[in-house]
Amino acid sequence: MAALAWGVLVGIDTNMAVLNPTPPERMVDASGRPYFLWDVEMTLDQFRAGLRDPDPDVRAYLVGKLMRQAKPDDVFTFVRLADIIELWPRLEKFLGCSAPMWRWLLERWREDRHGRE
Repeated sequence: MAALAWGVLVGIDTNMAVLNPTPPERMVDASGRPYFLWDVEMTLDQFRAGLRDPDPDVRAYLVGKLMRQAKPDDVFTFVRLADIIELWPRLEKFLGCSAPMWRWLLERWREDRHGRE
């Protein structure tokens, strides 16, 4: 697929409305690990700190993991669309088999935004 035309997406409201986010009390297990980090020992606080890491490769890995393993509605509980756009070239390789879904979704948002201008 050709590179996404991100410039048009930036104008979309980056405070995405989530339809059905996981309730906070169901987000983590007894040890404080979020359900989407089932394969690593990391608490929700550690994950949030990692999303603020100054190294964009660290942030891209964690955002990619989030996008790959969390419910899509939960993704926007942690990151903004602008964050995804900024990190896309670095994070796309971490999306695994969810990459086509995310490309499709981002393209639809871009097309929708472009159609309203």
